[in-house]
Amino acid sequence: MDSPILTRIFHDIHLDHPAERAVYLQLADAILSLIKKGILRPGLKLPSSRDVASQLQINRITVSKAYEELQMQGWLESAVGRGTFITSHIPESAPRTLRSATKNNTSQTAGFTIPVQPYLEAIPSIVSSELHLDDGFPDPKLAPLKELYRAYRSQLTRSGLYNKFGKYGHPDGSEFYKEAISRYLNETRGLKTTAHNILSVKGTVMGINLVCNGLINPGDIIVSGIPGWRRAEQNFIHAGAKHIGIPVDEHGLIVDELKKICRRKKVRMVYVTPHHHYPTTVSLRIDRRLELLRLASEYGFIIFEDDYDFDFHYKHRPLLPLASADENGMVIYCGSFSKSFSPAFRIGYLAASQNVIEHLSRVRILLDRQGDHILDNAIAELLHDGTMQRYLRKTLPVYKERRDFFCDLLSNELKQAVSFNIPEGGMTVWTKFAASVDVEKLAKDAFKKGLYISDGRNHRYPTFNANAVRLGFASSSEEELEKGVGILKQLLKK
Repeated sequence: MDSPILTRIFHDIHLDHPAERAVYLQLADAILSLIKKGILRPGLKLPSSRDVASQLQINRITVSKAYEELQMQGWLESAVGRGTFITSHIPESAPRTLRSATKNNTSQTAGFTIPVQPYLEAIPSIVSSELHLDDGFPDPKLAPLKELYRAYRSQLTRSGLYNKFGKYGHPDGSEFYKEAISRYLNETRGLKTTAHNILSVKGTVMGINLVCNGLINPGDIIVSGIPGWRRAEQNFIHAGAKHIGIPVDEHGLIVDELKKICRRKKVRMVYVTPHHHYPTTVSLRIDRRLELLRLASEYGFIIFEDDYDFDFHYKHRPLLPLASADENGMVIYCGSFSKSFSPAFRIGYLAASQNVIEHLSRVRILLDRQGDHILDNAIAELLHDGTMQRYLRKTLPVYKERRDFFCDLLSNELKQAVSFNIPEGGMTVWTKFAASVDVEKLAKDAFKKGLYISDGRNHRYPTFNANAVRLGFASSSEEELEKGVGILKQLLKK
């Protein structure tokens, strides 16, 4: 090489011969890095392939392939009889020192700013311990996974492959799924729907997000109960809505407080979990249900009814959803099989007036061209042949036994430290700890001993702090429940 500077630059290139990436690509990467740093400037003539090969002790063909690679990408240009040059078309950049003292790790930190949104800081807790009194999840060992596997496999092997795999489907879901869900809701919940009233979604969170994206404008007022579900509230805030929380008592949302707000402000939507309020598990009393529907018709607000665990009620037949008594098209009903089947399968639905479904389908395309029609059809098959209904009937007494066993454990082993009401349904017990108990510390200490419980922070508000958490019983065996309560008893004695 004629230039001592170029000699030094190329001498510093390190090639890792045992690496999986081809040597010529490693060389091309190294040269490109020097160009981007401004060390190799536009118009600069590069050493010949023979000189570089001699300098780096590699085959000349390897160097030629590296040059060709960069020429194809537009970083180099060659002229017959003159040699290879850094292309003159790239912008001039200031040269940097050969050995930079600092480097930005762009795989970790972007070069642009990201707006700080405090409500996005909270990441869902991932249950990783052997024992768990979780947020109220089902037991996957009871789920009809073999039947789902057969139904899914059947979808992959039946005829009509082009219609299934060769094109996009409807954004609101497959016809088979929508018809199955419509029939299921009409038979079990007293709704009056057709397939045109159903939109397939990947769980409740997606349903809430779609409604916020499609029907909520910045500044709109959304009302929900306090304490409530943080994930829903985060969606309201992200949509730019003004969230107003109203109290919840032993009979559910205090609808009289909502009435006071409606007289002063224009409410756009009320989010409610009337069957088992999240997180306290209380049911919305019938008079309040009827008044909520009346207020929606009078003041024109949307009712978003999140019915996340309708299928599990132990004392008597559950009250039918608000949507079943909605005569004015004010309710958007949201359900999911994730809580009753398995959280791993993102399977849910929205039920609403046809024009609402059509609108939300158009919004959904902006986020997700369509759902998983294969999984949708597999679930529809389980509904169609009665597998899902049999599964729910089979697991209901199992979960009731676990609820009773768990509540007896709490009463007998932790009676000095906790108080609770036996839930009429669902998969969790809203458990209040004595004021002397530091629930956050208890959760940390329990985790060290292999038991997961919530630390309760998601259930605290400026106007509400019951020092309470949800302790899920459904996903654990009686033996596991006994071990979990034993760990809590041991820690609470300290």
